[in-house]
Formats: sequence, structure tokens, C-alpha cells
Amino acid sequence: MLLPVSSLPSPYGIGNFGAVAREWVDFLSKAGQSYWQILPLAPTGAGDSPYQSFSAFAGNPYFIDFDALCEEGLLKREEFAGIPWSREKTRIDYNAIYTHREAVLRKAFSRFSDTAALDAFAARNPWFEHYSLYMVSKVKHKLRPWMEWEEPLRNRDPETMKGLKAEKAEDVRFYAFAQYVFDKQWSALKKYANERGVQIIGDIPIYVSLDSADVWENRGLFQLGENNVPVEIAGCPPDSFSEDGQLWGNPLYDWDEMERTGYKWWIRRLRKSFELYDVMRIDHFRGLESYFAIPFGAASAAGGKWKPGPGKAFVDMVEDTVHDASIIAEDLGVITDEVRELLEYSTYPGMKVVQYAFGDQEVDDYIPYKYEANSVAYTGTHDNDTVTGWCRTAPRDTILEAKYYTGIRRKRDIPLGIVRLALQSGSSLAVIPMQDWLGLGSEARLNTPSTVGGKNWCWRMASGELSGRMAEKMAKMTKTYGRHK
Repeated sequence: MLLPVSSLPSPYGIGNFGAVAREWVDFLSKAGQSYWQILPLAPTGAGDSPYQSFSAFAGNPYFIDFDALCEEGLLKREEFAGIPWSREKTRIDYNAIYTHREAVLRKAFSRFSDTAALDAFAARNPWFEHYSLYMVSKVKHKLRPWMEWEEPLRNRDPETMKGLKAEKAEDVRFYAFAQYVFDKQWSALKKYANERGVQIIGDIPIYVSLDSADVWENRGLFQLGENNVPVEIAGCPPDSFSEDGQLWGNPLYDWDEMERTGYKWWIRRLRKSFELYDVMRIDHFRGLESYFAIPFGAASAAGGKWKPGPGKAFVDMVEDTVHDASIIAEDLGVITDEVRELLEYSTYPGMKVVQYAFGDQEVDDYIPYKYEANSVAYTGTHDNDTVTGWCRTAPRDTILEAKYYTGIRRKRDIPLGIVRLALQSGSSLAVIPMQDWLGLGSEARLNTPSTVGGKNWCWRMASGELSGRMAEKMAKMTKTYGRHK
């Protein structure tokens, strides 16, 4: 099942690690589901995207459960219950959350006294100090990116950093507190899920945001030129999502320098990820074989070029570093024979998207009866429209093709038929977005690539959707196709 933590229903504007998350895990268990796939748990950055984060290591404090802090005596219910968290119950109002949530957490911090636990957390997570100093500096500079800070701070002058740490000691401590609580609550929720036979599939974005603690601290690991401006940026060429390609804006790695340093940064990142997840999906896996480099400042991705990535050296590093790692490769996009060779070398299962079986897609790769066992079948991903939305907007010939393949006569029955195709396929694992189980339309789409604004990353599941009847329906269907746990 694919459902971001942010999309869980809750009274406080966004999904969290509290009672509603445990109810969701109980629902998955009753429905015979063995995996819960989520999106990155990192703090959201530009466009509220979990793929443009201020840190590849930190957790998103938006997911902290206030009710649990009440039970610990760190909050009073009246301090947050009356806040207008959202105008719509099924949409996230990020502006309201940004405006109010930190103030509530600071009240909890003011009552927190377990300094030994906080010190122990900081000692176990050496990335924390750089992240907290970055956040303190970002607030001090009214959220301007680190590239616009004064030169001594921008270049992390030791005396300047020492002075900042002393001046903002209490704020640094607050960010440690927020990360400590995030880690404590997420660990408890993951344990709760694992005890009920549900494993967590996490997501690790291949790139990090330019405006992040990661790049600020490790500029030598990225392709940056004069004044810390990227020489080239990440993206992808024209495809079915965008005629002009996609400008992601992320800085590109200096893979030669990564190799020279023994991939230490990546090793720390991978180990942190496997503390959070049971299985990990590597986003944009094909970028490890070769990556699309677009000149910085270009108006579109049309002028980009493919350049060689680390390839097998990266796979070997993962094998040597994280033993018995369970990884899914997001091998979507422009896939060449070289990418297929790297995927086979890695032995990671790739992804098969049923929506791509029909219309102007690569039919041979996505026709369900051809899915090999070492793959994961999806009706769609977080970047796709829901199956219902797709059915409403796809060309007539595409819908006729889907009807013929599934044997379905009525258009309204196609969404459930697509779910059945994923479950029937030969893939060893099938992941269905919750929106597709619920039959929701485009209003429930999570993200539309190459667009920004208030529509992306905002959908939330309505309370009351997790009915016993729905769990029985899912359990029966998954058992029918031999996928019941």
C-alpha cells in the first residue's frame, strides 16, 4: 500500500505518527497487507516537496504527534486543539502548519528536562549539529538560501560557526529536541507496524536540494562553480510528463570526489535510511548509470546532456556497506540497455507501472503478463494521476485498449480492473496507492511533475475511509491473487 504519512487523516492539518497512524497499521493488518510504502520523511522545502528537503538526514517535525506530547506532560491540549490547521479536511494547508506548528513544539521544548536523552541522541547523530546550525542561520536570514548569506557564514568560517553556536545555543537545542522527538515517535510507530507483520518501504531521493544543510556542509562533493552557483543542474529530458523535459534544479554530484572520499557521505545517508525503513526505494535509479546534466540558467531541459554516473561502483559500495539491504530501484524514465545491465548487476527489483501498458508508452516493458518476478508492480506512482483520473482524461483509443486487455466493458470498472492487473501480475510484490483502492479521481493526485503551486503534496485521506468493509474487500482480493500475508 502506498500512502504518505502526510496523507493520513488527523485533527491537526497533516498526518502524524499518532493514533491515526496506528489505526492505519491495524487496517493494513486486517486487510492482509504486508508493506506500507511512504514518501521521504525529510523536512519539506521548496514547493512543500519531500524531494526538495533542507536535509537528507533530518526528519520532518510536521509529523510529530502532539497528543503523545500531552501524555508526557510537555503540552496542554488547549495549546494546539483550537488552532485552524486547515480550511479543507482533505487538503494540507502548509502555510497554516508553518505558521503555528513550531510555536507549539517550542512550548513542549520549554517543559522538556531530559537533557541526558537529548545529549545521547546528538552523539548518535553527528549530522544534527550542521543541520541545526543551518536552520538557525536560515531563520536568522529570513529563510534566504545559504548562498546569499554573508561570506564568513556562507563559507562556514570556524570562528563564525563557533560564535553562532554560542549565540543561538537555545535554538540549536530546540532543533535537537524536535529531531529527538521525531526519531522517538517514528521508531515506536515502525516497531508497532513490524510487530503486526507490516514492513515499511521508504524512499531516498537520489538528489538533494541546493538550499540544504547537506550542500552547505559538503560543497566539495557537488558540481558548484564560482560563488557556489551550480555549473549544471539535474533534471530529465522530454518525456510523457513534459514536452520540454523537467528542470529539477538540484545540484549534481561530483562523483569523482565522492569516489575519492570513499563515498563516506552516501554511506552515512544509506545507514541512516535503513534505521528508518525496512525496505528502501532508490528514486531515479537510472541516474546512477548516467545522469542528465542541464546548463544552469537554461530555460528548459532541452539542452541537457547525458553524462556517466558511478554505475557498478555505487552498487558495490552499497553491497559492502549495508549488508543484506532490501532495495527497490525506481527504473522509470529513459531506460537504455546500459541501465538494464546495471539493474541486472544490482539484482534490485525494478518498477512496473500498469498505467504505462496502454497508449503511447513502452508497451513491451509494462504489459502485465510480462512482469518478471524480480519486480514491483504499481498501478501508478506518486507522480501519476490516480487510475480513476487517468481513465477520465486518457485518449479514447487508450481506454479502448485497456478495456480490451482487461475484458472490461464499462469505463467506470477500469480502475478496479487496473488494480487487479497489478495483483495478478508475476511481480513478487504489488503496491497499490490508497487513492486507487478508494477509486478517487484527480483531486487526490499527489504530484504533477514540472508544476509548482498549492496543488502538489496536499491530498489527505478523509477520516472514516478505513472501514471494515474496505479491509475485507482488500483482503479478499489480495488472497484471491496469492498475495495475502
